[in-house]
Amino acid sequence: MVETRRLYYEDVYIKIFPAQVKECRKGEKGYEILLDQSAFYPEGGGQPCDLGVLGDVPVKDVQEKDGELIHYTEKPFEPGTELMGEIDWARRFDLMQQHSGEHIVSGLVHEKYGYDNVGFHMSSDVITIDFSGVLDKKQLEEIEAETNRKIWENSPVEIFYPEKEELDQLPYRSKKELTGKVRLVRFPGADLCACCGTHVTHTGEIGMVKILTVENFHEGVRVTMISGKRVLEYLNSIHEQNRQVSVKLSAKIGETAQAVERLQEENYRLKGQLLHLTQQLCETEAARYEGTGSVLLFHEGLDGDSVRKMADAVMEKCAGCCAVFSKNPDGSYKYAIGEKNGDLRQFTKEMNMALNGRGGGRPFFVQGSVKADEEQIRRFFER
Repeated sequence: MVETRRLYYEDVYIKIFPAQVKECRKGEKGYEILLDQSAFYPEGGGQPCDLGVLGDVPVKDVQEKDGELIHYTEKPFEPGTELMGEIDWARRFDLMQQHSGEHIVSGLVHEKYGYDNVGFHMSSDVITIDFSGVLDKKQLEEIEAETNRKIWENSPVEIFYPEKEELDQLPYRSKKELTGKVRLVRFPGADLCACCGTHVTHTGEIGMVKILTVENFHEGVRVTMISGKRVLEYLNSIHEQNRQVSVKLSAKIGETAQAVERLQEENYRLKGQLLHLTQQLCETEAARYEGTGSVLLFHEGLDGDSVRKMADAVMEKCAGCCAVFSKNPDGSYKYAIGEKNGDLRQFTKEMNMALNGRGGGRPFFVQGSVKADEEQIRRFFER
């Protein structure tokens, strides 16, 4: 086994480092490179691995297996090769911010409510935390506010390895029973946790934490959150969306909610007017064709519900079958066909085959759509 000196435990801010290749072997995921020392953090504990380069060769994955730190590359290195490694610092620092923010949130939830963090995952956009108990929106708002107060205190983050006697006396968080040397991370006044991840050295480097969503999950809740730079990116995105909405609604940026509310009220009123006009149109058409035979109607701008209502109204008055068609934006037609006490199943099957349609329903009333133009539809019905 090749033992690698873990530089990220000595100084989390090491970005570039010299190393010697101790072993190179071919594996299923490319070449497995083992170094005498490395600043690359391997995937683990919900935290993604570091990425970067060895020399000019990209490192596409880093894993720890059987105590070995394995760097995966697409090109081999000769054992004994001296090289420079460089981690993608922007990615690393982002992960440090996310992981550190999660510590404070989880620690405060544990302290205030006694809930455990039973699941933790860092993706490229958000962090998810699963807690063992239920938290509502107001409780999480309070946790968020307290988290940010702790961040802005800019306290130093302490990492230490206590002796067993001291460890037994410390109220630290851990997801499993630990043996041997235990690495503890303390965020003053917020969290004390056994953790092997990478963290900022002062809470102020986290910048800010924003809790985005909370939903019930198993016996507790799943919380999504972001920290650091991601909060700024989120705020910029939300601000830009709000700016665009304000332009479209001719409203000030701080008054878009009221503008949307007015728009909803206007939309509701117009829908009521449209429903009334549609009802009048259906009644007019029904009276127009009262006592006639079968009827084929084309009306522009009707939605599916209006097509159904018109077919139903005319069907009740005419002495045959009523078919109503209305054009869709893509050029196809929606339809509703009814015949009082009739059986349209065979007719609908033949129509759908002839007009590239689909749909069905009850024997006396069917709905669907056809991919044909008005002339083709009329020709079919004329037959």
